[in-house]
Amino acid sequence: MERPKSLSIKDFLIRKMSVKMLIPEFTLDAVISHQFQSANQAMTSVKSVELSGFGKFLFNDKKAIKKMEKLHSQKALFEKLMNDESLSDQRRNNAKLKYDTAIMSINALKPKINNELKSDISGMEEQSVPTSED
Repeated sequence: MERPKSLSIKDFLIRKMSVKMLIPEFTLDAVISHQFQSANQAMTSVKSVELSGFGKFLFNDKKAIKKMEKLHSQKALFEKLMNDESLSDQRRNNAKLKYDTAIMSINALKPKINNELKSDISGMEEQSVPTSED
């Protein structure tokens, strides 16, 4: 069964699983959406996600900072190209699209880098210190 062009990959897989497992499509969609939202939230707050059978995925701060620097330089370049009147309209429009993509990527990456709420992922609770009475 080939995927119709009108369906996204997610919708196609949900439809195929629904038929095979005899589960309503809206139920599968809700479960899959919830799992991806939870994984995204975990990646933002704890900077790691572990998927059974796939492994543990960690957010690398150093790579993210390098990526942010690269995005800022791309943003400056595309902004310069957008404002260059000697270029054709098509090239300026392409630069505008790339500029918008760079801005969206910067906005998506910024909260992950600037996340001041560092959660303790060790799972250990703070131990109380016993007080001794004399």
